[in-house]
Amino acid sequence: MKNLFSIVLLSIVAFSLSSCYYDIEEELYPAYSANSCDTSNITYAKDIQPMLQSACYSCHGTGIGLGNVTLEGFANLQAYIADGSLIGSVDHDAGFSPMPKGGTKFSDCNITKIKIWVREGAPNN
Repeated sequence: MKNLFSIVLLSIVAFSLSSCYYDIEEELYPAYSANSCDTSNITYAKDIQPMLQSACYSCHGTGIGLGNVTLEGFANLQAYIADGSLIGSVDHDAGFSPMPKGGTKFSDCNITKIKIWVREGAPNN
């Protein structure tokens, strides 16, 4: 009886350790899935600036400017929009330094928002 209990206990432990665990972003964060990416009415104040503030300003904020790059403030951002380095860096395009350096790449939704905002003339609203 003791052996049967041990076998059953070991089987339960073995099956629980061998179970698969995976995260599906769309299931965990449905508001951020590609199907629910709201790309209408993108504004600097509502969409772009908060993204940059949370992921970029710690290294590229006013007074810090690592790599001589300052993204804080709309006027500062204009140069990186004009030369294509904003999109090139966040999209990890060849020839650009992938950003955020050492961090997780922006979601496809956020990259799409930046591209649409730039394509629409990068308005300051």
